[in-house]
Amino acid sequence: MDAADTGYFETVVKPLLDEPGVEFVGEIGEERKADFLGNALALLFPVHWPEPFGLVMIEAMACGTPVIAWNCGAIPEVITDGLTGFIVNSEDEALAGIERITAIERRGIRAVFEQRFTATVMARAYLDVYAQLLIADGYAVRRKGNGDWI
Repeated sequence: MDAADTGYFETVVKPLLDEPGVEFVGEIGEERKADFLGNALALLFPVHWPEPFGLVMIEAMACGTPVIAWNCGAIPEVITDGLTGFIVNSEDEALAGIERITAIERRGIRAVFEQRFTATVMARAYLDVYAQLLIADGYAVRRKGNGDWI
């Protein structure tokens, strides 16, 4: 835990860990992450700041796990409401999302991940942006037969 977060954890979070139904797992290493996320009913992502991406959301989606996330920052660019999870604006909406979460098709979540967030897909999207910038600056670029830029 970052030292800057210790006070918040001690005064706000830690007292809640004794509540019924709460199990504090702590930090999960890479070797356990896929199993943990893949067996979760959903990932609750209650971010209250303009999150620029949210890697944990696509890690959950890679496992077919739906995400319930607050409508903030890049959340609407990552989550497709009703398909890969729910975008919510309040705790009440998050609770309603939990009640509806089994209506989300986990294979569909994984399919969206494969279409949008694999390393290859994302690298090609970056190359497309770079090529568009080069073209805008007057450089001649073109695609090879396999779709890559030259």
